[in-house]
Amino acid sequence: MKLTVDTGKCSGHGRCYSLAPDYFDCDDEGFPIVLRPDLTAADVVAVGDAVANCPERAIAILEEG
Repeated sequence: MKLTVDTGKCSGHGRCYSLAPDYFDCDDEGFPIVLRPDLTAADVVAVGDAVANCPERAIAILEEG
């Protein structure tokens, strides 16, 4: 599974890196940088709050394959 951020939708609220700092950081303008794009099942649980709390729904977990 892959963790992605649609930068066209993101407004830089920062909830993702506040809720899942092991998976997201921010750039100089406050927009998220995905630190760990390849996810295990345990990682999906760990980023769940960040995905659910993104106001723009810009964060996605994509199935590979």
